[in-house]
Amino acid sequence: MNFLAHLYLGPRDPERLLGSMLGDFVKGPIGSMQLPAGVREGIWLHRQIDAFTDAHPLVALSKRRVSPLRRRFAGIMVDMFYDHMLARHWQRFEAVSLSAFTDQAYADLLANQHLMPDRARLVITRMATHDWLGSYVHVESLHQALDNMARRFSRQTSLPGGAAELEAEYTGFEADFLAFMPEVTAFASAQAARLESEGEALVSAPSSRPNT
Repeated sequence: MNFLAHLYLGPRDPERLLGSMLGDFVKGPIGSMQLPAGVREGIWLHRQIDAFTDAHPLVALSKRRVSPLRRRFAGIMVDMFYDHMLARHWQRFEAVSLSAFTDQAYADLLANQHLMPDRARLVITRMATHDWLGSYVHVESLHQALDNMARRFSRQTSLPGGAAELEAEYTGFEADFLAFMPEVTAFASAQAARLESEGEALVSAPSSRPNT
């Protein structure tokens, strides 16, 4: 899952919300991280959601919709496609408007910049300044985002133009996403409940250390 989905699926208190974002920026055992407990719990939940998503047959089906030309980027593309779908269908899942949700998320994240690694601070600041999360509702933003992401690779890549594959198979990706969301939402809620009951012991356990 990508940024918007992790923020939506994770707890809304500021520290855990930050952890939901930092899951894409930090590596290694969570128990040894010099971060507040709430942030570490958010990172733990992020990793559990990623593991569930990566193993899910509906997500695998979406990845197979990506052409052989870009298949090695299928994980990146599907993550971003699903954020687009979540933004587009936001009111199916959340009573608060997308703009109100993202405004609050940006404010809570930026209030905790002192807890962010440098790379995360740079990305999250740009995200808030340019409203990346809100822009996901527009397919055109995916074209730009995937083209920009391609610049991170050191060699020529087939990633640019990838959003055209979403448009070509839009109905299929949409069906996959709408079937998957209730399942990942239920999973995330169950894992959040585990955090409430087990807390630090759960986060520090060896099983909380997937290779991400």
